[in-house]
Amino acid sequence: MKGKLYGVGTGPGDPELITLKAVRIIVLCPVIAVPISGGGERVALNIVCQVIPSVEDKRLLELDMPMTRDEAILRAAHQKAAEEIIRVLDRGENVAFLTLGDPTVYSTYIYLHRLVRERGYNAEIIPGVPSFCAASARVGDCLVETGQPLHILPGAYGDISAQLALNGTKVIMKSGKSLDKLRDVLSDGAHHSIKIVENCGMPGERIYETLEQAETRPGYFSVVIVKD
Repeated sequence: MKGKLYGVGTGPGDPELITLKAVRIIVLCPVIAVPISGGGERVALNIVCQVIPSVEDKRLLELDMPMTRDEAILRAAHQKAAEEIIRVLDRGENVAFLTLGDPTVYSTYIYLHRLVRERGYNAEIIPGVPSFCAASARVGDCLVETGQPLHILPGAYGDISAQLALNGTKVIMKSGKSLDKLRDVLSDGAHHSIKIVENCGMPGERIYETLEQAETRPGYFSVVIVKD
């Protein structure tokens, strides 16, 4: 019998925000898969270890996920990672792939999910608390109310000036490297409030009430909340 792949959202960073279902799945899976970049970062695994110490006794499957926008390199990396997972599934073992936040929001996992399912294997997504929900809670305000729309934007890709002009609340994900561009676009004062949460729930968390407070460039795990 073939194993099953689980894409497990571990939440934004605070170990207490890992769901009970995520904990149950991680405990049951003998193999834990984690993405690694050139620096070997394993943020999601470090979070899980604070909640499930026994996870350190499980077999670890490290999957190379290069930090690049080169589509050919990314496709090759995703294909290789999917093959490594499939080899484990063929042994009848379940695999929990850990990912920050929720697996359906700008997550590397979804590419592997599709490839594994295309090969006829079973895969399931275990949702997690999205970072933008946790960030909104940390600044003590709602994201939207009454009939307001919510727009989730990728801060690291392309020009989002047009989207920032949309009505409602705009959330810019992983926006650390693009903060200078955002500052230029948002400097017209047309927005009601701009809040930035860096490393939400993680060590080094910082909250900026204005763009001016964020004089230095925040880290990669930064969420900008723009409200009209």
